[in-house]
Amino acid sequence: MGRPGIIVITMGDPAGVGPEIIIKGFESFDSDFIPLVIGDWNVMTFYKKLLRMNTPLNLVSSVSEVKEGVVNVLSTTELEPEKDFIPGSTNSLCGEAVVNYIKVAVSLCMEKKAVAMVTAPISKEAIHKAGYSYPGHTELLADLTNTKKYAMMLTGGGIRVVLVTIHVALRDVPKMITKDRLRDVIELTAVEISRLYRLSSPKIAVCALNPHAGEKGAFGTEEIEIISPVIEELRSKYEVSGPHPADTVFYWHRNGKYHVVVAMFHDQGLIPVKLCGFDEGVNVTLGLPIIRTSPDHGTAFDIAGKGVANPKSFVCAFNLAAYFAGISN
Repeated sequence: MGRPGIIVITMGDPAGVGPEIIIKGFESFDSDFIPLVIGDWNVMTFYKKLLRMNTPLNLVSSVSEVKEGVVNVLSTTELEPEKDFIPGSTNSLCGEAVVNYIKVAVSLCMEKKAVAMVTAPISKEAIHKAGYSYPGHTELLADLTNTKKYAMMLTGGGIRVVLVTIHVALRDVPKMITKDRLRDVIELTAVEISRLYRLSSPKIAVCALNPHAGEKGAFGTEEIEIISPVIEELRSKYEVSGPHPADTVFYWHRNGKYHVVVAMFHDQGLIPVKLCGFDEGVNVTLGLPIIRTSPDHGTAFDIAGKGVANPKSFVCAFNLAAYFAGISN
């Protein structure tokens, strides 16, 4: 047997909790895959010293130098602590750095030198200061991989949910739920859940937008005019049902009736995940030609550098990426 595959980890914002959760989480990685951090050696060693931890770090210049049993670090920037980054703050230099890490990691995955990537949190403010207009990780990854159709799946606490709309104002949600968008998300969910979890015919529950699924038009017509017609159209191809009232469908999903839920907007899908698995939520990008997971939290600048960040969500993200990579090999 050959050497285990490599899972690349982007370090995230140098001033956030990314380096800390990587260092803390290493001992809980539950796979034979080799972790390779794309980031900054100075930053990683700064946080290791700050945390007073013995996590073994190994500086490499290429993937051919990685070792098992350590956190390998491919350093693509040379940031100086207290000068170029300060825990808890943000600047354009950090924003430029995180985009660099992501580009390198994506290239390694696309070139088949790594089997998956796990992304530590980035600051949207920092990347915007650096001159990039991406709303977040997902859009940047889609651009780098030339992916046109993609969706965000959150999983944790026995919940899997895919979002039709993501980071938009609630008042804008109804007009963004179109037949084309909903159809794309349901089809993408069916294909990707089958591939990632090796399910031949995943049961997909689609949420209603309005309370009580609209109550036959009393509380809105989106269910009648958009959601139900798309479900009926796809029923012959996939095991899809709905629109289900959001206040009950997650109960049935968590108890095994459905494999995944398609939710109409951010909080509709994220509240069940956070409630049932607050510290173990994982974000999975569906539709990419590579495996990508991330912890379901941000840079947490308020606690960065204080040694109190919980690595559990990051560990779950790494272990889930390893699971997907193991299935696909």
